[in-house]
Amino acid sequence: MEFGMVGLGRMGSNMARRLARKGKKIAITNRSFNVTEALARETGHTACKSYTDLVASLEKPRIIWLMLPAGEVTETALSTLLPLLSPGDLIVDGANAHYQDDAPRAARCAEQGVEFADAGVSGGIWGLENGYCIMFGGSNAAAARLKLYMEALAPTPETGWLHTGPVGSGHYVKMVHNGIEYGMMQAFAEGFALMKDKPGFDLDLAAIAELWRHGSVVRSWLLDLSADFLMEDQALDDIAPFVADSGEGRWTALASLEQGIPAPVITLALMMRFASQGKNDYAAKMLAKMRHGFGGHAIKKD
Repeated sequence: MEFGMVGLGRMGSNMARRLARKGKKIAITNRSFNVTEALARETGHTACKSYTDLVASLEKPRIIWLMLPAGEVTETALSTLLPLLSPGDLIVDGANAHYQDDAPRAARCAEQGVEFADAGVSGGIWGLENGYCIMFGGSNAAAARLKLYMEALAPTPETGWLHTGPVGSGHYVKMVHNGIEYGMMQAFAEGFALMKDKPGFDLDLAAIAELWRHGSVVRSWLLDLSADFLMEDQALDDIAPFVADSGEGRWTALASLEQGIPAPVITLALMMRFASQGKNDYAAKMLAKMRHGFGGHAIKKD
């Protein structure tokens, strides 16, 4: 056993489950040990109380896969793990980290002879059954060591995983992937909103979504998911009009500015998420006051 998984949230725990289904036995640890123990009982993986126990349970050279929140949590984990590891070990950061953080982390690891790879993982809660799409950056040697695990985690051994290039490239490709996701989701949302509010037609949105799933040029997994929930509820009256942004859309928009490559659809989709969070409210109030000032237009009070 050479592989350890740190972080057993929704993605990490399901990745551990998929590895178990594919016959890979690994060591696992999580901040809450009861979560670790429960998953170990379910999968047959080795439950570890701490990073020290995890490292000690693995044969050298080890592979430690971090499936933790990006930022400070991942930084703390790296600082704790590095003194415990040996030359030849490999750390994989599977969080949605910013690609520009990867090179400094790789340099820190290299000072101790530890390799570093960055992995962007897509698939969400469906990855356990369908497999994960994994794009990872690192050396060719690191890619060779990860191959068996990528084949187990991906939809098939031949598809759904790619060594994208040097350190940082995996997270960069995943960042762009998520930016594209923002744009696709926004387009579907706007299109269905237009159909829902079209007077006189009384359109069946669930039937239209199901129609488009078959032979249409806009068929996609996002459309499949939309068809499923529209079949249950077309009005969505109990859903708050609030959409979070997890960071990757912002980074993609910033990258378009840095590289001088226009990405208006992705950027506008990000702006619409900000608007849904109430960040457009003050601007809208300013607009209402200006219209009132120059034209005497009525102002709606809360």
